[in-house]
Amino acid sequence: MPTEAEWEYVARGGLEGKRYLWGDSINSSQANYDPNVGKTTTVGSYAANGYSLYDMAGNVYEWCQDWYGENYYNGSPAKNPLGPDTGSKRVLRGGSWYYLTNGLRVASRDYSYPNSRNYNNGF
Repeated sequence: MPTEAEWEYVARGGLEGKRYLWGDSINSSQANYDPNVGKTTTVGSYAANGYSLYDMAGNVYEWCQDWYGENYYNGSPAKNPLGPDTGSKRVLRGGSWYYLTNGLRVASRDYSYPNSRNYNNGF
């Protein structure tokens, strides 16, 4: 699994300073979210990012290697932070078909227990 920093780097696809992978605004033709489809979609149903990666926003949240620490980034290294050393929840990134647009922001973070399974999380 990628670290949270690795995930964000590749999700941005080379685009810096924007709210979403494609810019600062969003519509339902760019990602599967807020149940505009009502279920997961086949990978590649939406355009790839600048690194030719699909579904980095929406469809299912993606697990990251890092443990979740709510305030970790307030004092973390600026270059390649690895997250807290321990924890009970792992980081999820990218948003999901079931949630609103806030989860699609490149910088948005969520978390879940590593042994949990549901229809919103994947790889």
